[in-house]
Amino acid sequence: MNCVYKGEDVLRKCAMLLLLMSIPVYGWGQHKNEPSKPSAPAKPSAPSHSSGPSHSAAPAHSSAPSHASAGHTATTSHTNTNTHAAASAHSTTPAGHTTTTGRAGATGHTATTSTGHTTTTSHGTTATGSRGTTTAGHGATNTAGHGTTTTAGHASTSGSRGTTASHTPPGRTVSLKGGGSASVRPNGSVRSIDRGGMHIEHGVRGGRTVVSERNGARIVTRGRGGYVQRAYVTRGGRSYYSRTYYDHGVYRTGVYRGYYYGGRPYYGYYAPYYYHPGFYAWGYQPWGAPVYWGVGAWGWGGAPWYGFYGGYFAPYPYYASPAFWLTDYLLASSLQAAYAARAEANADAVAADAQASNEGGGGGGADRPAAASGAVTLTPEVKQAIAEEVKAQLAAQQAEAAQTGGGNAQAAAPASGQVPPALDPAQRTFVVDADVTVVANGQECALTAGDVITRLTDTPDADQTVNASVAASKKSDCASGQTVAVKVDDLQEMYNHFQEQLTNGMGELAKKQGTGGIPKAPDTGTTASDVPPPPPDNTAAKTLQDQQAAADQAETQVKQETAASGGGGAQ
Repeated sequence: MNCVYKGEDVLRKCAMLLLLMSIPVYGWGQHKNEPSKPSAPAKPSAPSHSSGPSHSAAPAHSSAPSHASAGHTATTSHTNTNTHAAASAHSTTPAGHTTTTGRAGATGHTATTSTGHTTTTSHGTTATGSRGTTTAGHGATNTAGHGTTTTAGHASTSGSRGTTASHTPPGRTVSLKGGGSASVRPNGSVRSIDRGGMHIEHGVRGGRTVVSERNGARIVTRGRGGYVQRAYVTRGGRSYYSRTYYDHGVYRTGVYRGYYYGGRPYYGYYAPYYYHPGFYAWGYQPWGAPVYWGVGAWGWGGAPWYGFYGGYFAPYPYYASPAFWLTDYLLASSLQAAYAARAEANADAVAADAQASNEGGGGGGADRPAAASGAVTLTPEVKQAIAEEVKAQLAAQQAEAAQTGGGNAQAAAPASGQVPPALDPAQRTFVVDADVTVVANGQECALTAGDVITRLTDTPDADQTVNASVAASKKSDCASGQTVAVKVDDLQEMYNHFQEQLTNGMGELAKKQGTGGIPKAPDTGTTASDVPPPPPDNTAAKTLQDQQAAADQAETQVKQETAASGGGGAQ
């Protein structure tokens, strides 16, 4: 149309035509300027001595989620579909299909990729557990390990290290003539034996753990000590068990609550007494002024363990609240145990280290997981995560004590179908309590007492393991940032030890409050638990000794069989 013509009717039609032509251009510009995906979360800041319990703190080196698996390129399709439906934080995308990125609970544009590799990311989505708020699991992005993204299943991919966590260690399985089986490492050493109801396991560092169920007792030996566990009492439909620990001629006892979850039994530490609620609140609330404590006040100066781990652990320069004092107390206790275990089994450790150096870690070759090297340390971020766990545990105990008057607190929890603490979504940070062999990248590596891991997945696989990220480790242990497969039973014992040490630490604070610069605490009186501590089982020492002898005999037979079948010289 010739709009140069001055007729009024023609000019009106030209204006209308130009207006209609401009609408698609404006709309296209609006859509182009909208973000195709949410921005990456900010990196965590340095830890502060904040008050109040929280499970949101994560160890160091967390990074934005990676939407591409190692070795595969995710190509975004050119079709973006707008949706006004709220995304579910708990939705699951089938493995091996598409990658969907959305913002839970908000209207947005869902970008679909054409790669066929599953990763579902919910930005800003949290799941509330019984003791606080934590990032939802089941394939959630790992907040602790160098951009590691983990999916619930048998493997996980690390974005920065390119490490896939295989749950199956290398080696072979041998069927035994007398029944049972043995797992043999590539170098011919026996990893584990299952025979006659007894499970024998050798760690990668050479330590041995033996577990059996006999005559209604669960018998666990580790090194020269161990424990015997028996059914104790029943309260409100819940089963409680007594444990008698024996080590170097010393007995001690404890109560453990039974959990039956996923067709398997688990046992959780049950406190023998409770403090008044005010003391628990005092434990996680900030002090009015910082408390300068120092190595001298702790009594660590000149201690061999402190000098040995001086490059890994250093106490806080001051304490803003009891929770940080308790954090150092817990870590120091774990490192003291690690030093004692190393001294006792020093010959085995040296032999294992020499073997790993000479034989490539049992045939690991280039795939062997890297051990920590150079200067290693517990970073402020990792210690902050532990402190947050301390606060959350104290807040939970405060609430339970207030609800029940302090005398029946733990029994107030649901009885049936309760997830054991090792798999509780609100419990993510674990301090290793003893030598543990885990699997990373299809190879074995060791964790020792005082290392810190973050559980990534919540559902055990067929081997009863879950994925975890190594948040902090000592030199020669599994490297920080590795994604490892760890047994749920081992996680549960880490939790049990944490709870026991927290109880002991609160006892020490009750003694020290009002002295040495520590503020005076509220009422530190205690109320006995509804399940009283059991008397020691004086037959435990003999029971553990008999099990060690039976394990020695079984190992002798198995080594002969594996050597005869071409397994080489069993260690």
